[in-house]
Amino acid sequence: MSTTTRTETDSLGTREVPADVYWGVHTLRALENFPITSVPISVYPDLVDALVTVKQAAARANAAIGVLDAERADAIDRAAQEVRDGALRDQFVVDVVQGGAGTSTNMNTNEVLANRALELLGRERGDYAFLHPIDHVNRSQSTNDTYPTSIKLAMIFGIRRLADALDGLGEAFAERGRAFADVLKVGRTQLQDAVPMTLGQELTGFAHTIAEDSAMLRKVVPLLAEMNLGATAIGTGITADPQYRKEVRDQLAAASGIDVVTAPDLIEATSDAGVFLTLSGTVKRSAAKLSKICNDLRLLSSGPQAGLGEITLPPRQAGSSIMPGKVNPVIPEVVNQIAFAVAGADTTVTMAAEGGQLQLNAFEPIIAHSILQSLQWMARGCATLREHCVVGIEANAARLAAQVDTNVGVVTALTPYIGYAAAASIAQTALTTSTPIATLVVAAGLMDEEQVQRVLSPARLSGIELATGAIPVVTEDMLDAEAARRDPR
Repeated sequence: MSTTTRTETDSLGTREVPADVYWGVHTLRALENFPITSVPISVYPDLVDALVTVKQAAARANAAIGVLDAERADAIDRAAQEVRDGALRDQFVVDVVQGGAGTSTNMNTNEVLANRALELLGRERGDYAFLHPIDHVNRSQSTNDTYPTSIKLAMIFGIRRLADALDGLGEAFAERGRAFADVLKVGRTQLQDAVPMTLGQELTGFAHTIAEDSAMLRKVVPLLAEMNLGATAIGTGITADPQYRKEVRDQLAAASGIDVVTAPDLIEATSDAGVFLTLSGTVKRSAAKLSKICNDLRLLSSGPQAGLGEITLPPRQAGSSIMPGKVNPVIPEVVNQIAFAVAGADTTVTMAAEGGQLQLNAFEPIIAHSILQSLQWMARGCATLREHCVVGIEANAARLAAQVDTNVGVVTALTPYIGYAAAASIAQTALTTSTPIATLVVAAGLMDEEQVQRVLSPARLSGIELATGAIPVVTEDMLDAEAARRDPR
């Protein structure tokens, strides 16, 4: 930052601002007042894009209705487009957590666009007598309508990115499901052996639940697209021309590519934070479900010798500084931690939404930070999980087959044929002797080998192919044979 300065004035007095920055005195005071997280708003590119898109739409609307001259409006428009194209991102410097209901963020944006617009007009930064951050860039606006509009727009951008990432992750699970469609394994309930299924069914189930979450997120977009732009301070539209409200909506829809609508009650829309609760809860739901999937991946890959060891995850890095050869499931672990952070952020959003008073919620900055971080981290987590873990999952087929052969859950499929009591006896013997179920059933004379193999085929055990034909009747001879086998005396 330059040691030379320019003098700027606000309602509190005069301050010296570094000459080489595009922000001004309002931003300077915010930097002094809010040294909270050391995280600037530029950490959220979607928010910067949204802020300048709103300002661009406002400049165009003000020019269209004749309250801002074409020269200044065009310069503001061009400056905003430059930022949208990637310029001056480092000038959005105020802390993500701030008092003032977003005023510092709004003024940071106003000042950057004003000073860049001045340059485009061949004038010096700080020449606010010609083009002012408030009188011109903020014309027809208040922080109380531009800031919530901007954060909703940013959230829509973030939702779309997260939904796309979820779609990609879901397809990766679906592909692995197809690859392992015929690989039998033991299903589990309450961490105890249950009945057979295929590994493909398990992974495909993950794909379906992720697709459901993507769809639910997209359903929140129309709720966020209801904006209070034109409400100005509290919803009455004071200082804005009556034509402005419709014009700025049209301009914002055109500039953003999002079909935004003006809220029917701007008083309510300016004070209500309900849509943020809806979005935050939906993201938390997705995060919790994704964390559960990661828990399953860690369990299924546990071992490799003393755990379940049913699948192998791609090795990403050495797992220990003391135990040679150890490899940990680091990718599912990092996604678990993202989910924990999202759950905490949802609590923050809940408290902030409840904490607003009267005509404005002053705590929208922490709402914005919490939700935008959740959207950003979740999208990155989904991409990381897909790329570095799911696409490389391999089945330990031999181990899975051995578990199915001796697993007592298989006997459940035989109960319609041999009866519950005989099936229970077979299960007890299998547990004590580790003898395959099919071998015991045939040895007991309860079914012949062909019947057993047909009933215990992978397609039938997993429910993919429904059993057809008559179910053999359990006869007295079969029950006597089983009794004799259990007590040969």
